[in-house]
Amino acid sequence: MCVVFGLLLVAAAFGVYWFGVHTETGQSFDDMVETYFAANVPGWFTGLLAAGSHVAVLVGSILFAAAALAVTIVRRRWWLLGQLVAFGVLCFAASLLKDVLPRPFIIHTTIDAGNSAPSGHTILGVAAATALLFAVSRGWRWVAALAGGLWSVFVALSVVNGKWHRPSDALMAVLLVGGVALLTLAFTRASGMDDTGKRRSSAGVQVVGSIAITGGAFACLYGAYVVWQVVPGLLMSAEWARSGAVAAAIILICGATTLVFGLMLAMRQLTAAPLTRLGLVGAPPAPPKRR
Repeated sequence: MCVVFGLLLVAAAFGVYWFGVHTETGQSFDDMVETYFAANVPGWFTGLLAAGSHVAVLVGSILFAAAALAVTIVRRRWWLLGQLVAFGVLCFAASLLKDVLPRPFIIHTTIDAGNSAPSGHTILGVAAATALLFAVSRGWRWVAALAGGLWSVFVALSVVNGKWHRPSDALMAVLLVGGVALLTLAFTRASGMDDTGKRRSSAGVQVVGSIAITGGAFACLYGAYVVWQVVPGLLMSAEWARSGAVAAAIILICGATTLVFGLMLAMRQLTAAPLTRLGLVGAPPAPPKRR
């Protein structure tokens, strides 16, 4: 399941890149949202997002990553530590795609015409929060998912509000990190799992995970519907489409982040404590080998 959902998220990330970069509608959508974002959201909201400076994003992400490292070492999860290192390397490599992926000139835009997908700041924020989700024990997983999801939404919307990145850049980054994270979980074993005999289900994981996956999926569908509704106005840069485009971007970013963290929460619990009798208590002791 981790591999299937991971590949689907990676495919969705590149689907967002294709729409936002290689289509006239996508470029128009990104340009309209980034240009009129601040004018179409409440002042307190832009004030909150303005706190997401480069230093704030860096410090917050370092705190998440440091907490993940400390918890992993204290719990002596050495296999998990290796997974987190590999995950970090892959996320860093993903951030380099910004310098590799092409951005064709389709329409004249008021923002920088160069490629900026995926957002490196968003990759950093989501990856750091994901590392903490993977590192903590069963009882804290749903808490880490909530905290990480809120932090990731804040970072993703901050880079759009600050005009550092287009909304498709942030959305692509969230989906890409989620896909890489699930693929990393596919290699969970040994000390990357909960201790045998102590593996239990978690009501918090079940409730938060179910709500996040369901709510996130419906939010993504609704956001896509809003984009479809404003498409005629995008190509004409119509004033009536501005608020709808901004709302769609916010809904899609929040929905995708919620869906991704819901999937990561559920898959982390399943890989740490497989829902089978053998997975929960471990394999039976093997008889001694005869020489």
